Amino acid sequence: MQFSLLADLRSDTLTKPSPAMLERMMNADTGDDVFGEDPTVNALEQRVAAMFGKEAALYCPTGTMSNQIAIKVHTVPGDEVICEQFAHVYIYEGGGMALNASAQARPIPGHAGRITATDIEAAINPNDIHKARTSLVCLENTSNRGGGTCYNYNEIEAIAKLCLNYDLALHLDGARLFNALVKTGQSALDYGKLFDSISICLNKGLGCPIGSVLTGSESFIRKARRIRKVFGGGMRQIGYMAAAGLYALENNISRLEEDHRHAELLADAWADSGLVRFRPAVETNIVIADIRPEYHPDEIVAKLSDKGVRCLTVSPTQIRMVTHLDISSEAIEHTCRAIRHLF
Repeated sequence: MQFSLLADLRSDTLTKPSPAMLERMMNADTGDDVFGEDPTVNALEQRVAAMFGKEAALYCPTGTMSNQIAIKVHTVPGDEVICEQFAHVYIYEGGGMALNASAQARPIPGHAGRITATDIEAAINPNDIHKARTSLVCLENTSNRGGGTCYNYNEIEAIAKLCLNYDLALHLDGARLFNALVKTGQSALDYGKLFDSISICLNKGLGCPIGSVLTGSESFIRKARRIRKVFGGGMRQIGYMAAAGLYALENNISRLEEDHRHAELLADAWADSGLVRFRPAVETNIVIADIRPEYHPDEIVAKLSDKGVRCLTVSPTQIRMVTHLDISSEAIEHTCRAIRHLF
C-alpha cells in the first residue's frame, strides 16, 4: 500500500507561513530598503542587533548570502578561513568563499561538526610569506552535518580568547542558533560578546519563507551593506518578508522544544528498527541515522517515501531527518511506525 505524503522531513526549510504570520506580512508597512526606508526591515534589524547586544544588523534573503558577506568583510583576497571539515560555509555554499572573497578554506576535522580552540590553534598559519594569512574562524551552531549538535559555551569562550590573541575575526553561522539556545539555555547576549559577526536564519525552524539577518558592529554592517548590494541582495519593499521575521522572533522560538522532542522520538524509532549501527545522537531537531552495511540508504529512503515519509541521504551511509513546525505529532507517530516496520 502506498501512502500520500504525510511527513516531509527532508529539511526545516520546507515550512510555510502560518495564517497569523501571513496576516502580519499582509499588514506590513513597507518602503524602499535600498534607501533605508523600509520601516519593517529597520525594525527587524534593530530587534536582532538588540538581541545579541550588537550595534547594527543587515537583513539578507538567504543564510548563504549573509555568511558569504561576512567572510568577504572579514578577509582580503588570499586569506585563509578556518572551519570544520563539514561546515556549511565550506561544503554547501558553492565554493562561495573562493569565488566571492578570493579566500581559501582550511577545513579541519572536528567532533560532530564542532572544533576546539586546540584544533584551531594548530591550524593557524605562521607569519611566513609561503603561507596564506589566517584571518578568520567560522563556527556553525548547531552543526548541520554534525546532527544538530550544540557547542559548549565554555569552548566558544576559549575559541574567542584564542582569536583575540591571534588577531583573528570570529564569525558564527547560526542558521539554527535558536535551536541551540533553546536546548542549552544559553544567552543570545552572551553570544554577541564573543563573536565579531553572527548570521541567523529565519527560514528554517522559525518558519519564515525567506530571510537571514547578519549582525555585528556598525562599521562591519556598513561594509556588509555595500557588499550585499554588489551580490545582488539589495531589496526594495521587502518589509512584507521582514514582518514574517518579526512574527517568528516573537512567537516561534520557544516552540522549538517540540521539534527537539519529535527528533528524540525518531531517534528511538531508528534504534528499535535494527537498521542503524547505533541510536542517533540527538540534541536538537536533526536526526542522522548511520545505516548498517547490510542495508542501502537509498533503498530505505525509497521505502519510506512509499509510506508517505520523505527524507534524504547525506552520505553513502547516512540518512537525515529534520523536524520542524509543520510536522505534527501525528506525522511523527506515523513516521516512527514506518521506520520500525520498514522491512
